[in-house]
Amino acid sequence: MSPGDLLPVSGDAGEKPVTPNYFLLRRNFVVEMAAGKSKHWVLLAAGSTDWENYRHQAIVCHAYQVMHQNGIPDEQIVVMMYDDIANHKENPDKGKIINVPNGPNVYTGVPKDYTGADVTAENFLAALRGDSTAVKKKVIQSGKNDTVFIYLSDHGGHGIFQFPNSTLYAHDLINTVTAMSKAGKFSKMVIYIEACHSGSMLDQLKESNVYAVSSCRPNESGYAHFYDQRLNAWISGVFGANWLQHTEIVKLSTTSFGDQFSFIKKNVIAIVQRFGKSQTPCNYGDMNISKVMLSEVICESPAPVTRARSVPPTDFTVSEVIDTIDIPLQIKKNRITNEKDPEKKKILERQYDDLVRKRKTMDEVLQKIAERLKAPQTLREKREVTRTYELKVVAEHFKNNLFNWEKEPHVVTHLHLQVLVNLCESGLKVESINEAITRVSKEISF
Repeated sequence: MSPGDLLPVSGDAGEKPVTPNYFLLRRNFVVEMAAGKSKHWVLLAAGSTDWENYRHQAIVCHAYQVMHQNGIPDEQIVVMMYDDIANHKENPDKGKIINVPNGPNVYTGVPKDYTGADVTAENFLAALRGDSTAVKKKVIQSGKNDTVFIYLSDHGGHGIFQFPNSTLYAHDLINTVTAMSKAGKFSKMVIYIEACHSGSMLDQLKESNVYAVSSCRPNESGYAHFYDQRLNAWISGVFGANWLQHTEIVKLSTTSFGDQFSFIKKNVIAIVQRFGKSQTPCNYGDMNISKVMLSEVICESPAPVTRARSVPPTDFTVSEVIDTIDIPLQIKKNRITNEKDPEKKKILERQYDDLVRKRKTMDEVLQKIAERLKAPQTLREKREVTRTYELKVVAEHFKNNLFNWEKEPHVVTHLHLQVLVNLCESGLKVESINEAITRVSKEISF
């Protein structure tokens, strides 16, 4: 039916229109047309807290600025971040966050949709699926004609993405996305994840209308760069910096997701290889979406794109990259070096030694678990995650009974989580693995 089909037909004088309910039908047509128009929804989440993880919230703030500048209204952008960086005691510029060297303040105007204790894996999934009964805050209210873009930035392990007081598992992310797709909650979804081993969060993705990009392979670490000496912080990740800068300098209506992936992959590999490291972005899911223009998902800027917003990728001066598991130790070392007060220096030295000691204890814990299970090979293997549910069960048992990495996020590294993956993938029963974890928890304390 078209508007023309609803017009009354004039005939002889006094003839009634063919369509007696003309105004009602015309109103319904307008409503149907409005309902058919697609909306762009965006969910941005930084899963970390504290100064050592400055870059995660900085990238999310920068991503918000880009989406906002592209014309996506705030009511269609959901932002999750702990919000403890802008006014942190170590921030010399209160109320300011930067994401590129000498860059603009990307904190200005960022919506505080989920902050502090509300930044959890459970709330992330509820916001994504539009469950306003589970959370009384802003959620993604997408429909069958809409697009959804997700960006996640934090620490990760095999099949795991960390939030401040909870853990997002690949099993739950994939199940939520699958359920949304089957329920007609979007026409296209694009997911970008920046975390160590982020490929393991996405390699089980099967849906035909979902496309995803990870910052690295399932078995790789991620790297940060742009160390700011004044802040004593790394202000960006290699992947996030290239993604955002590329988005800012290209014409979104003529650049595809495939074009962007090629750019990101080429530049990330080149940057980390210069320092003898390896990080390879990967893409998953529906490769047909890689041919879709960026503007179809993240909108098109209403203003001309300029190079003045921040430093373009071609102008990057990268003096070093650092494995994300080394950042907490290096920042603590820098604090010790810079501290003039002898008593405060001793406190910082104890904090550094405590982290080193706990990581060594964690090595011992995993060795004992492997020995109990007569599976010493799991300490050396690098298996990929296929048993996502089993990994979730084992990881939760480990976290609840042996060491809670949500309370002390820098102790358990992706190297430790790899052992849990290896145990799950080795064919051992979940019950046997959990029993070994329980026994070791009674033998070793932190």
